[in-house]
Formats: sequence, C-alpha cells, structure tokens
Amino acid sequence: MERRKITVLIVDDSALIRQMLTTMLNSDPGIEVIGSAPDPLTARQMIKELNPDVLTLDIEMPKMDGIAFLEKIITLRPMPVVMISSLTQEGADIALKALEIGAVDYIGKPTSDVRVGLEEKKAEVISKVKTAARAQVFAKKPSDIRKVTTVSYSGYKTTEQIICIGASTGGVEALREIVTALPANSPAVLITQHMPESFTTSFANRLDQISKVTVVEAKQNQRILPGHVYIAPGHSHLELAKSGANYVCHLHDGPPVSGHRPSVNVLFNSAAKIGGKNAVGVILTGMGKDGAEGLLAMRQAGAPTIGQDEASCIVYGMPRVAFELGAVEKQYPLNKITAAIFEQLKAHDVKAIRI
Repeated sequence: MERRKITVLIVDDSALIRQMLTTMLNSDPGIEVIGSAPDPLTARQMIKELNPDVLTLDIEMPKMDGIAFLEKIITLRPMPVVMISSLTQEGADIALKALEIGAVDYIGKPTSDVRVGLEEKKAEVISKVKTAARAQVFAKKPSDIRKVTTVSYSGYKTTEQIICIGASTGGVEALREIVTALPANSPAVLITQHMPESFTTSFANRLDQISKVTVVEAKQNQRILPGHVYIAPGHSHLELAKSGANYVCHLHDGPPVSGHRPSVNVLFNSAAKIGGKNAVGVILTGMGKDGAEGLLAMRQAGAPTIGQDEASCIVYGMPRVAFELGAVEKQYPLNKITAAIFEQLKAHDVKAIRI
C-alpha cells in the first residue's frame, strides 16, 4: 500500500521563493506542494479548500504579517506551520516569537543571493516539513503564553545541585514554560536546545525578560551559580565542568554528536561525570535521538531523570528514544515537569542546608 504524500501549502510574497520551495519540496517523493499563496488572505481561502498537512509561512508579507496570521491559525485552526525567517537579529527575534505562539519550526532565509542560499538548505527544508507533518499542534490563545505559575523552593539551599535540560523541535515553547516557572533561588540550570548560532543570544534574552531567574548564553569558564540558567550557544557544545570547588561552563567546537552541535548527549554525559547524583536530567520534545545515551549515563550515575510525555510533546522523538533505552525514570506532561524537578531535588538533596 502506497503511503499518502505530505501535502504542503506555501505562503510567501516572493514569487521566486514560492517557485523554489515548490521545486525542492516536490523533488521528495513523500511530499506534494498542493498550492502557493502570495499573502495570508489568499492563503486563508486556500487552507479551507485544500486542507494541507503543513503550511510554510513567510513572516513579512502584505495585507497581514506572518505573525498575525500565525496567531489566527493557532487560535482558530491549529495546524503544523514552518516559518520562513531571515537569519538576521530581527529575524531571530520574530522567529522565536512565532515558535512561542505555536509554529513547529523555522527555516532561515538567506539575506543575500537567495537562489543559491535557499538551494543549499534543500535537505533542511525537506526534513523540517516532514517533521512538522508528524507534530502535534495545540490550540491556544496568545494570552495563554503568559499563564505560568512559579514553583516554590524555599526549603533548601545548595550549590551542589544542578539541572540539565535538552530539547529540539518544540523546545522553545517547552523551555519557556519550564524556565519561567523556576523560582529565583533555583539551583543552576544548563540547557542545550538545538538552535542556530544567530538565535541563542536572542532566546536567552527573551527568557531572561520574563523569568525570575537570570538567563544567559553560556560563556567559556563562566562560573555556574544558583538562580541562573545557562543556554548552550548555537556554535558550541556545552559541558558541565569544575574549577576547584566551583561548577563552570565548558564550551568547545568539537564535531557534531548525534548530528548536532550543540549536542544534548555532550551536556548529559558531562553532567553524569561531574554532577553525578546531585544532577537532574530532563529530556524534552524533539526529533531524533540526541540525549538518550547521555541521559542513561546520568541515570546510571545516580541522577534522577525525567522525560516529557507523548501527549504534551510537539514531537515525541527524543523522549521516546530515551524512554525506550531505559534512560527516563519517569515521564510527565510538560506542565508538571518543573514541579517534578524540584520534587526530585528535595528527595536527592543529601548535601542540602536547611534555611
């Protein structure tokens, strides 16, 4: 029995981009572009008529910008959307906003020589559309983005504990929910999110503005402190290391691991070695298997390990592989994970000082 093709509608005001995306997506036997639209108003009618599996959506368009159109889609007719964003600082900020609203992923549009630059992204474009077709998209209103309850953590104080989190597709929204629920006195958090170099600084800044903890892009040999979150920069692996009695960030530009740099496996393996049972490992939504082996190493080192459950994942890939490998001690829905982390911290806090 022949598998049904993934149907795609392309929305972009550039005729060149529409034509190029159509050609490259149609080159894959599992994908069929069933239409293209120059603006959201045209696209709205085509969505009703064609019912595509995936939408690719440009951010800057006439009649209605892509962000406003995305908000309407996620509120009224949830479906997988891959945003097309320029790889500029402004483009990164807008793309992150789109991911918070509910877009599954984004494709960086080259800022010069679009024809050559986009053609070089052919494999990425096809891969992200295929991943989007498998994603779960949840209906929500823009106001839902701000509804987060901070977890209480008033009973203990220690610099020995560390929280390590890994995520990929769908991780921007998942991490926003977890990080903004952290109390100001939270143990330090290290995060590896698969993300381009131009995006990680903006991501850290956005989280910092809406969180009680201080969120920064990690720097080499930076001391790791409670109440702080350190995000792996898009160009380097992030590892937990020690300098004397202190935890520090170690960055390096080694080859990709599990197909990624930064890699979740690299972070988790370092946490297993340096943090041991004082660390907590958390694996969130994402495509592929990055993080599974490292999380298993953490569990074998005595660290509690947590996985996001299938029902709340945008893409239940990385957590599934980790669970099937035996790396995940327990799975939780996204809105229960922060509380679960602190329950594990208290249960394992053998070195804590009562305050």
